[in-house]
Amino acid sequence: MNPNITAAAFAAAAALGACAMPLPEPELPTGRALFMENCAACHGADGRGGGPLAQGLPRPPADLTRLGAADKPFPAVHVMSYIDGYFRQDDPGQVMPEFSGIFTGPTLHVDTGDGMLTPTPQPLVALSEYLETLQEG
Repeated sequence: MNPNITAAAFAAAAALGACAMPLPEPELPTGRALFMENCAACHGADGRGGGPLAQGLPRPPADLTRLGAADKPFPAVHVMSYIDGYFRQDDPGQVMPEFSGIFTGPTLHVDTGDGMLTPTPQPLVALSEYLETLQEG
């Protein structure tokens, strides 16, 4: 095959590849949307624990407006681990389901406090960030 024709074919293929439109990024749900879909039934739309399913539970859901102390940073890593189920896996009386299979997707690198960046599902980060906005101190 003629080397000039081969080079021209590769150049044309590269040019066409450069012109291809990238696929749009999938729109990820907001932390508020995730909360309303997965948490509000028990914790209530305001996060205080008075959702419509709360009365049928063996113990009341946590008041999510009081997760952090006023004089300390929001405990985002602990909150994400709790939602995921990591901190609750050995609690036989646990009422809250584990959400490790639900809050999946693209990951963000989160500093978990040890200086290491840990890949963490974006929906879990978004939910934690939304819970931080609910804090009343």
